[in-house]
Amino acid sequence: MKTLLMIKPDAVKKRIIGKIISILEENGFEITGIKMKRFSREEAEKFYEVHKEKPFFSELIDFITSDSVVGIRIEGEDIVKKIRDFIGETEPKKAREGTIRNLFGESITKNVVHASDTIENAIRELKFFFED
Repeated sequence: MKTLLMIKPDAVKKRIIGKIISILEENGFEITGIKMKRFSREEAEKFYEVHKEKPFFSELIDFITSDSVVGIRIEGEDIVKKIRDFIGETEPKKAREGTIRNLFGESITKNVVHASDTIENAIRELKFFFED
């Protein structure tokens, strides 16, 4: 099974890409692909289309296109759930101590990482970064 963990523009600006990757590796996650890119507005809208009708959609698109992002393909058994648990709650203040969002996040928007929430979304989201 594969999933996507995306390092968001706030983490890129903070220069903590390496720290996040190190934390993943130190905790035994198998990274099988890494790619940095900058989303166009159109790509970002497709990536986050599930939020299209929500009031924060425009702000989210502005944020995610503000700088580069890093897509990381991670493989393993039950990996979607394991990564979601590992990164913590969307709101960093509510995230369990020691999770990536707890350690580095500032707000619901600026929470340093995104992780696919279902196998289906993982398959769809991985295509934005990787061809397989």
